[in-house]
Amino acid sequence: MKIGTLGAGTIAQAIARHAIRHGHKVVLSNSRGPASLAPLVKGLGARATAATPDAEAAVADLAVLAVGWPQVPDVAAQLPALDGTVVIDATNQFDSPPPNVKIADLGDLTGSEYVASLLPGARVVKAFNALFAQFIAPDPRHEAGRQVLFLAGDDTDAKNTVTGLASQFGFAPVDLGTLREGGRLIQLGGPLSGLHALKQD
Repeated sequence: MKIGTLGAGTIAQAIARHAIRHGHKVVLSNSRGPASLAPLVKGLGARATAATPDAEAAVADLAVLAVGWPQVPDVAAQLPALDGTVVIDATNQFDSPPPNVKIADLGDLTGSEYVASLLPGARVVKAFNALFAQFIAPDPRHEAGRQVLFLAGDDTDAKNTVTGLASQFGFAPVDLGTLREGGRLIQLGGPLSGLHALKQD
């Protein structure tokens, strides 16, 4: 699979390293351009390249949206039509980050419903947002079990794709349902946000 990242911060890098270890190709992108990612790409090895967000999204089988919340509309506006592309939404709706946290007011929408509204044609799956990057990056298989990865989405096939990928990485995916119901559980302020759990095997 060719996996693209929209954003190249700690979460995107953690997912990219898992993907490369399991034989996938990764195309990274950020707002500063491919040249700024040269050291990272070199460190990741031959299966990693860099591109602009619009070019990356056009060729990826799956894209990971992992940018700061204020940047989401701008990134979405740069993208071509995402006709059926699976997009993992790893964002959290921080209008301002810690320590002065302010959560964006989206009214009745969940964060991922809002993201999906900006990406017509994409099949959005909420995942990897409820864990800090330092808990995504290591091997998710522990002596007591596998790190649980909560996910939600409205497209069953897209969720199956993300479930398969996460399982390959070593996570224990747990499908919480739709972007509205499940997404509300794992977005900021939800009861499963920041919950670290292991599934006993």
